[in-house]
Amino acid sequence: MAQVTVFARRATVDRHRQALSDAIHGAVMAALAYPPEKRFHRFVGMDPADFIYPPDRGDDYTIIEVSLFEGRTVEAKRALIAELFARIEAATGIPPHSVEITLFETPRVNWGIRGVNGADLALGYTVEI
Repeated sequence: MAQVTVFARRATVDRHRQALSDAIHGAVMAALAYPPEKRFHRFVGMDPADFIYPPDRGDDYTIIEVSLFEGRTVEAKRALIAELFARIEAATGIPPHSVEITLFETPRVNWGIRGVNGADLALGYTVEI
């Protein structure tokens, strides 16, 4: 399971929402062998007064938080981050210097999905990659 939240200025979200979603999902599929139909993205567009960051990050500064079931290897997580930086820059022109990524891993038992505990959920894809 992967839930993605993207934080950026409202103008950045409005301008790049679909390209960001496509780049993020492509990265998750490439690095984590994630199924194409499992796209879970939330975009939080913020007013400039509510999104404070160093000026050298630029107007398109973007924060990406990915919540995952635990179990991916270090190599898979490193590959995901590399894929995200590359695909986001190619799709939107936002340079890696203006993107920050955090992966949050939790045990499956800490998730509730489709009415069941995540530990009891049949996934259809492999988490341990």
